[in-house]
Amino acid sequence: MNRRERDMRQIIILLCSFVLTGFLQAKEPVVVFHAGSLSVPFAGIEKAFEAKYPQYDVVREAAGSRACARKITDIHKSADVMASADYKVIDNLLIPDYAKFNIHFATNEMVIAYTSRSKYANEINSRNWLQIFLREGVKIGHSNPNLDPCGYRAMLVTKLAEKYYRVPGFFNRLLGYGEYYSHGEEKRNKVIVRPKETDLLALLESGIYDYLYIYRSVAQQHGLQFITLPEEVNLGSASHADLYAKASFKITGKKPGHFLTKKGAPMVYGVTIVDDGKRLPRHPEGAKAFLHFLLSDEGRMIMRQNGQNTINPPVVTGNTFLRKF
Repeated sequence: MNRRERDMRQIIILLCSFVLTGFLQAKEPVVVFHAGSLSVPFAGIEKAFEAKYPQYDVVREAAGSRACARKITDIHKSADVMASADYKVIDNLLIPDYAKFNIHFATNEMVIAYTSRSKYANEINSRNWLQIFLREGVKIGHSNPNLDPCGYRAMLVTKLAEKYYRVPGFFNRLLGYGEYYSHGEEKRNKVIVRPKETDLLALLESGIYDYLYIYRSVAQQHGLQFITLPEEVNLGSASHADLYAKASFKITGKKPGHFLTKKGAPMVYGVTIVDDGKRLPRHPEGAKAFLHFLLSDEGRMIMRQNGQNTINPPVVTGNTFLRKF
């Protein structure tokens, strides 16, 4: 064997070792679509999960819960796990064609978030916020009700507040929507709307507007000041389920021109494995491992550390085989 042949052999061996090393080190992705309000706790879940299971690489994509579901059903984007800020999004948009079960795993409540730059920040409280919202120059924000549960929950909270505080016409005077919200119909000098609630945080912190309808966990995670609302209004109490149900708002359904009526209800988050019986999930073992970790003692602890209350034991609906969760 001459020198040239020896050099070529060494190069081939070296290339093969690189390919083999890359193969051995390749990680299996686990694609997780989730509500924007879960971004902070799921970042912690991702880090701890990957440390425990180094063979997996969690790939997260945050959006409004309904937007997440529609990426799967309408655009046919691949996902292994879907976590929603409202378990009914999974029931209404994914089951039975794109999911077989639904796990209720966390709760939350609505608050009004603001900063020291907000108008009347030194004056506002849980008793007078309706009057301050109606003042000239005060601007409020909410997410799109058709894309994000936080958006239609903002509508429900406003309607419940109108009755609880006995301020007739508050919903119409503040928002002016009819039975449902159409893109762009908001009063631009009074209301700012974005696809999901976390899209509004930077704008609030920079003083573009004054007050935001938001989940308590998100307000805490971002160090915002916030007004706690009465249990009769905040959608956080199971004991007031019948009262919440008296408020309703329509959102767009699966097909153009079709609407769903959302009634007030205690806030419950849902999670599922995306399963169309054909090509999804692409990484079933990783999806199962992620779900098990999320619902474990360690996963629940990470959720609680980020201001997100958990349901223990979780409630499983759908495929009875999965009730072991």
